[in-house]
Amino acid sequence: ITHQPDPATGDLLGPAERLREVVETAVLAEQLGFEGFAVGERHEHPFLSSSPPVVLSNIAARTSTLELWTGVTTLSLLDPVRAFEDYSTLDNLSGGRLNLMIGKGNGTAQAELFHVTPDDQWDRNREGYELFRLLWENETVTWEGRFRPPLADAVTVPRPLQRRLTIWHGSATSRESVDLAARYGDPVFSANVTNPIEPYAELIDYYRQRWAEYGHDPASARVGAGTAGLYVTRTSQEAVDRFRPLFDQRLRLAHAAGQPSVFDTVEDFVERSSALIGSPQQVIDKVLRYHERLGHEVMHVTADRGGLTTAEQRASLELFQSEVAPALRAAIPGRLVAR
Repeated sequence: ITHQPDPATGDLLGPAERLREVVETAVLAEQLGFEGFAVGERHEHPFLSSSPPVVLSNIAARTSTLELWTGVTTLSLLDPVRAFEDYSTLDNLSGGRLNLMIGKGNGTAQAELFHVTPDDQWDRNREGYELFRLLWENETVTWEGRFRPPLADAVTVPRPLQRRLTIWHGSATSRESVDLAARYGDPVFSANVTNPIEPYAELIDYYRQRWAEYGHDPASARVGAGTAGLYVTRTSQEAVDRFRPLFDQRLRLAHAAGQPSVFDTVEDFVERSSALIGSPQQVIDKVLRYHERLGHEVMHVTADRGGLTTAEQRASLELFQSEVAPALRAAIPGRLVAR
């Protein structure tokens, strides 16, 4: 959940208003037929994502079919017992709609607030995952590790509604994350946002390689992927013309902050990034082109307005659901996963 001035108007919503906007967007997503909604976890500016289970519980109370995703839960920072209690409670309240995506996290707040550093974040992420999985699947757990006190016949409540939870491993660049996913037979989710496709595709290739080396059926590997933006209009030129000032403003802000730019023009951004900006057919063609390289069957699209008006955002989401999504579902059938 980003918390930044609107790139078009410069207006900054208060935290309460911004959080309400996120919940209302999730409600709209269900109304339009989207299958899930994700809330990430970050503990520093410019984000309001320090407590995903609280936000997702609010969304659960306002929806009935929407899958509730984390994107990602930073298990490297959390006590796995407390994380289990929060997410098991959410799983019960939502009727078993939870999908957990984990990752090591990122940002200076990790060291400043949680004393987690690059030297131990991978080990914390792995240990946190392994204990979380044990707690989810067993009523009593005896366990010992490095980063929290040991457990002896520990009983954790409430017991979750889903007997086995789908845990996705989110990664932008890390082989450690996808190796952990492959080892345990879990799906992996590529960030697929900042750069052109190749580094992400190489990471997915490595995941599939390790998946087979760990003895899993290659056909059962599951991959998801993010996108760098969404704006669908009737014609590609209309989409590019409207998105251009928003892209230019973002580029100016990035340069002012000393951040490098990967895409210097909106045309380059539309062509070489994973952003879905254009006509319905243009968006369909790009997703299918990415699918040829990644083999993904779950896709995340941004739900933030990002400078668009509320009406423009809704029109884009409606067009995506009415013309893009049906074509993608027909071309890339997803697999039902037993819960």
